[in-house]
Amino acid sequence: MLVRRIVPCLDIKEGRVVKGVRFVELADAGDPVALARRYEHEGADELVFLDITATVEGRKATLAVVRAVAAELTIPFAVGGGVKTVEDMNDLLRAGCDKVSVNSAALRNPDLIDEAARRFGAQCVVVAIDVRTVNGDFEVVVDGGRTPTGRDAISWAQEAERRGAGELLVTSIDRDGTKAGFDLPLLRAMRAAVNLPIIASGGAGELAHFVDVFEQAGSDAALAATLFHYGELAIMDVKRELAAHHIPVRLEAVAV
Repeated sequence: MLVRRIVPCLDIKEGRVVKGVRFVELADAGDPVALARRYEHEGADELVFLDITATVEGRKATLAVVRAVAAELTIPFAVGGGVKTVEDMNDLLRAGCDKVSVNSAALRNPDLIDEAARRFGAQCVVVAIDVRTVNGDFEVVVDGGRTPTGRDAISWAQEAERRGAGELLVTSIDRDGTKAGFDLPLLRAMRAAVNLPIIASGGAGELAHFVDVFEQAGSDAALAATLFHYGELAIMDVKRELAAHHIPVRLEAVAV
């Protein structure tokens, strides 16, 4: 059985890690290079770096920060934010990341997924889907949670899989930063609809939430930010709790 992954997320604004609630009320959470180094040492399986204002500001993710973070890591590292073309993806991969996350641009131009998968391989292409529940339906939102699309998140996930995505990063905006637990109905619906690995994001607040997202929703990875940034939970404590529930995890941390 494949091990389940714990993935800290570095939300970047103006070169600093920030964290908020439901994509707003952002507060400084530290230096991305220092946090990346710390998380690898503490046993993170992967990292996700998201330049959260790049798309709405009409710019690309900051390559200098990507290079600096990548230089500190041996674990896989995904980057997203402001990615509009396969050339943008190429720049990020050359800067040192292993995967590129595409979100708003992929929804507006789904051919981007096909092109990226052909050029770089599906393993490099992560399609991020930000979701808000509206009258019981799962709606895709873009532009950092600012723009509703009317698009059903489940059908979009299925299209992304058909077009060659290698992984999905599914974020519940309703749960983001709330510590109320992952959106299990959303994640169950995603799991039933696609065969791709799913990174669950939004809502982690305690150890039990990580157990639930793997046992009850069938996710492949769980992403968290606030809990790890502010030292409320340690990555290895999460993994030991998962192991106690017979959920396969990698328990070796990197020696400092």
